[in-house]
Amino acid sequence: MADDNSIALPAGADPDNTLILETTPGVIFIELDAEVAPKHAERLKLLAREGFYDDVPFHRVIDGFMAQTGDGQHGNGTGGSSYPDLKAEFSNLPFERGTVGMARKGGNNHSANSQFFIMFDEGSFLNGQYTVIGEVVAGMEVVDKLKRGEPPANPDRIIRVRVAADAGS
Repeated sequence: MADDNSIALPAGADPDNTLILETTPGVIFIELDAEVAPKHAERLKLLAREGFYDDVPFHRVIDGFMAQTGDGQHGNGTGGSSYPDLKAEFSNLPFERGTVGMARKGGNNHSANSQFFIMFDEGSFLNGQYTVIGEVVAGMEVVDKLKRGEPPANPDRIIRVRVAADAGS
């Protein structure tokens, strides 16, 4: 993998609210929307800084729908972090290709914790029912390469996640 200084931030991205996901197939940049979902953005940055997402698999990758990850507890979609679940921060932002949303447990709107998903395609049926946390600003071609399955037989993994503002340190 490239050294810390060789990963260039996409033009116009806010380093304080951009996550750099180094994954087995490549690098994905996610810009968090801290105005729309401030508590969720803070949670993802906190967990990234703690190394919670390091070596975590994409445990649910459904072609034409989304790729889910972020279970740093069990790696299979059943776990979360040691922090309390978050209250929903629903918005009118639509679920489209590249949208990043927070996963939650069943019908409980206020159960997002650490897991998130990236949309492969439009998913308007999710609008207003899941928190939109941000969007992929570079690296959708990497998302498209993720191995499919629930779970994939040999899942792709997050190698590490960093907040862009911290990447040089």
